[in-house]
Amino acid sequence: MERDALQAYLDQLLDPTRIKDYSPNGLQVEGRPAVRRVACGVTASQALLDAAVGWQADAILVHHGYFWKGEDGRVTGIRRRRLATLLLHEISLFAYHLPLDVHPELGNNTQLGKLLGWDGQPTFGELDLGWMAELPEGGTAREIAEEVGRRLERTPQSVGPIDRPVRRVAWCTGAAQGFFEAAIAAGADLYLSGEISEQTVHLARESGVTYLAAGHHATERYGVQAVARRLEADLGLETRFFDLENPV
Repeated sequence: MERDALQAYLDQLLDPTRIKDYSPNGLQVEGRPAVRRVACGVTASQALLDAAVGWQADAILVHHGYFWKGEDGRVTGIRRRRLATLLLHEISLFAYHLPLDVHPELGNNTQLGKLLGWDGQPTFGELDLGWMAELPEGGTAREIAEEVGRRLERTPQSVGPIDRPVRRVAWCTGAAQGFFEAAIAAGADLYLSGEISEQTVHLARESGVTYLAAGHHATERYGVQAVARRLEADLGLETRFFDLENPV
């Protein structure tokens, strides 16, 4: 299909114009006019670009793209190498940050909740990014942490009480440790995000609410995969998700 038609489809699907973001959403680097193969990943790292070149992709779709607010805009070093790879091989780069977090069906938070079996709703935080769910059968924080580890195939870092009973779980993928206080105020017994900060430990200990840091990359693998499945079903494009190892 035509690159411009793909851009129009993605923009309509994810509706980036309604959200003020920290980077431009949509087509960030223009490649060849026709698109047949779309490589997908969490972040447009050099490793992902090289994998896309090897797979002979026409376009790349990611959650974390380029041109973030406050960055040095000079095209040198790592930025030069990344852009040179895309331009040399005429590969388009599509990136959707917050629009891919908040989408009610395909978003990172929705998809993570589905993976963990948590049937929740967006209830707190900026743009209602934070989700909350009531667990029908409950469980201890330790049991939930173990299940999260099995589902995400990585052991989450846990702070706060680990053997407390949990009925209400809250979550927000990525770097959403700043929403922890809002999750506590909303009545969460346990809060899961991707990253953790020094002050998070004290909040967990003093509030009695368990905090699970399951990895920024690990928690944000699922939205872009959901969009890729939609591209295959609706547009007949060939997609491939490259899950490049990232310990964070």
